[in-house]
Amino acid sequence: MVDFYENHNANVHRGVHTLSLEATELYEQGRERVANFVNAKESSEIIFVRGTTEAINLVAYSWGLNNLKKNDEILVSLMEHHSNIVPWEITAKIRGFKINYANVTSDGILDVKDFENKINSKTKLVCLSHVSNVTGMVNEIKKLSKIVHDHGAIMLVDGAQSVPHMKVDVQDLNADFLVFSGHKMLGPTGIGVLYGKKELLQNMSPFQGGGEMIKDVVFDPANQRCNISWNMPPWKFEAGTPNICGVVGLTAAIKYLEQVGMDNILAHEQALTKYALNGMKNLGKIMLYGPMNSNKCGIITFGLAELSSHDIALLCDSYGVAIRSGYHCAQPLHQIFQLQSSARASFYLYNTIEEINRFIEVLKEIQTL
Repeated sequence: MVDFYENHNANVHRGVHTLSLEATELYEQGRERVANFVNAKESSEIIFVRGTTEAINLVAYSWGLNNLKKNDEILVSLMEHHSNIVPWEITAKIRGFKINYANVTSDGILDVKDFENKINSKTKLVCLSHVSNVTGMVNEIKKLSKIVHDHGAIMLVDGAQSVPHMKVDVQDLNADFLVFSGHKMLGPTGIGVLYGKKELLQNMSPFQGGGEMIKDVVFDPANQRCNISWNMPPWKFEAGTPNICGVVGLTAAIKYLEQVGMDNILAHEQALTKYALNGMKNLGKIMLYGPMNSNKCGIITFGLAELSSHDIALLCDSYGVAIRSGYHCAQPLHQIFQLQSSARASFYLYNTIEEINRFIEVLKEIQTL
């Protein structure tokens, strides 16, 4: 990113001077890299956005407002991040479609039977996390995607917690949309990705208007209007100056992750998670939430008797241990757990057994206070 700003900094797709051509090449090389990373058929199926939240909003407004109407239904699970709930509640009020919510069991696992029962001939879209950001539970997207498509609906997969941690193949999963964020995969903040099947993107309206996303803007003097034709995807959805340096940073992050190996990353996280769970189970006052099986990524959600999650996080921070506290932007799932909030420890490829040992020591110290 420093190299980009020092040596190639210019806007993309606009100029014919050297810096602009270099910036454009780096930007589009990034798109190719992302496409290969998730095994998209074409790089034109990759749209750069600010993050997972903007990607879901893009689908909600560009696809949802034009394809969902009164008497239509969508299905969303109760384990979703608020970013995969709120845009649909907003657009449902505008268009009048119905949202069904698939239940989650008391230990944080998707109720597949309920999921199947709530899909019907009126269901047009299903939105589901690949991995829960609260429990780390991995949903069987390939299996569920088949159920969705057998009912004639399409599927949006929230990959914010899966793409950084495991190999994700959009063609194998048969995901119609996949969304994820760069900052969760060693990249910079403010950059994310929407993958969409080509035929869907071609028929979608733009999300924002401005430069780059248009093909022609021609003024008609007789009608005092401008006649506008849209650019082709993906540029139809990238209005204005994009986060060029963010794409450069994301590309570098993906190169690094590929060198480490996504299977190696997942195995490392699962080993750390298993090790940490074993250590935490031996602590008398620790309460563990969510599934304890091996089908999860590096996330452990927990509580400590007589302390709020924020107190736990503050105390851990005083020992130099950083964890998350609160609802984790997933309040409905906490309602199922009957919790006001929870603490969450998250592991990634850079964490070590020594750090887990330190974390356990800190928890031991805290529970004696």
